[in-house]
Amino acid sequence: NAHVQHLTSEATGDTEIPEMNPEAGPWRITLDIPSYSPALSHLPDRKLREHIYMAYLQRASGINGNKNNVPLIYEILRLRSEMAKMLGYENFAELSLASKMAPSVEAITELTNLIAEKAIPAAKKELAEITALARQKGGSPYSEANLEKLEPWDVNFWSERLKESKFDITDEELRPYFALPAVLEGMFGLVNRLFGVTVIAADGEEEVWHPDVRFFKISDTESGQHIASFFLDPYSRPENKRGGAWMADCIGKSDALDRDIPVAYLTCNGSPPVGNTPSLMTFREVETLFHEFGHGLQHMLTTASIGDVAGINGVEWDAVELPSQFMENWCYDRPTVYGFAKHWETGEPLPEEKFQKLCEQKIFNAGMMTCRQLCFGQVDMELHSNFDAEAGETGKGRSIFDTHREVSSKYLPHSMPMKEDRFLCSFSHIFAGGYSAGYYSYKWAEVMSADAYAAFEEVGLDNEEKVEEVGKKFRETVLSLGGGESPTEVYRAFRGREPTPSALLRHNGFE
Repeated sequence: NAHVQHLTSEATGDTEIPEMNPEAGPWRITLDIPSYSPALSHLPDRKLREHIYMAYLQRASGINGNKNNVPLIYEILRLRSEMAKMLGYENFAELSLASKMAPSVEAITELTNLIAEKAIPAAKKELAEITALARQKGGSPYSEANLEKLEPWDVNFWSERLKESKFDITDEELRPYFALPAVLEGMFGLVNRLFGVTVIAADGEEEVWHPDVRFFKISDTESGQHIASFFLDPYSRPENKRGGAWMADCIGKSDALDRDIPVAYLTCNGSPPVGNTPSLMTFREVETLFHEFGHGLQHMLTTASIGDVAGINGVEWDAVELPSQFMENWCYDRPTVYGFAKHWETGEPLPEEKFQKLCEQKIFNAGMMTCRQLCFGQVDMELHSNFDAEAGETGKGRSIFDTHREVSSKYLPHSMPMKEDRFLCSFSHIFAGGYSAGYYSYKWAEVMSADAYAAFEEVGLDNEEKVEEVGKKFRETVLSLGGGESPTEVYRAFRGREPTPSALLRHNGFE
């Protein structure tokens, strides 16, 4: 655990590390999300939650002797602006969007505002419900006389209590209904139904790097032709395998290299089988498997034959998540889920009330989460389009923190950042990752994936003939054409128009 690791790292000579008792402690809470997030959601001590929250909020800000990223942020923004102008662009956002699907900063802002118009009222309603529970169950400290509104370190805690009261469902009680072999069978059945491909186990036909790894072949159902293959590495191995889940290309389709059968790696980190018990998955792990398989399908079902634009290669940043997020939608399609959600021992189907709770849980606090993502995206875009880094750093113009507050006033009016907020100092997505002037792409891809799934809803999910027809078109466009064509044109070829946010708003319960 974290405390043992800390003591070990500081130990010298023959220092003895005392045994830790999970029940009695001591415990070390770190500012890493796997520690921080549960602490804010479950610690009943308000003062302790406040202390943890403020420490997290002010990471790398120079406050309390921390390392200070503020000068680095101004330098990064200044250098990006200079680079963009040297290349003939007005600002860094324009440079970033030159290689993305979104046509302009204005188009992104327009979409953001369309969603915000529906999400903000929902967020205010959600926060009011959380506040009401806190006042009802929290006693005197949460009374209106003592607390005008919930503090940021209160919201997660009472949100979790509200979630427990509404859904009363745990990962552990769901696991027996999501055995990996059954989930795979159901997922393979879905892609056969939608895209006309058959997935066949081919274990032993190729060398693998671990006994847990499996090998599969994909063939076109109509012709029987072998068109792709993939390795599946499903289980966690903490000693030599990093966490998370991902799809990577093993072999890409390429005429120049005489490679016609693309091969993918699909990697997850689920619980391994124990004795006669198969790997039992959480519902989130099921969604993750569907997500990564969506990426894999775009790599494996491509018909593009030039390597640099085959599969996911060359697909714009804000469009590449379309197939993966699209596949996640099917985890809430009743026939799909009941095709694999059976108790691994008894064969009993997932109880109907648990499935309904899963569907309801999906949109729990959707308004608040949506507003948060929209705000992050617009802060990112503002800093990379209209912000003067030199003036901000010297005090002659608005600072990065002024900008954060200005944008928040529009998209988070119900939950404004505190004056001490230094979140930007640890916003690594846009300052140390690949999302600079690109954070909006999370929501952009969500709009596309929801709109794509709506094409199936519109013809009737129980209309097999029409579902096959729409699935065939999705395969022949989104999954086939790769990065050689504009994603806007690819999407138009599938949908007959550009994506709209209507389906996403509906799926999130905003309409």
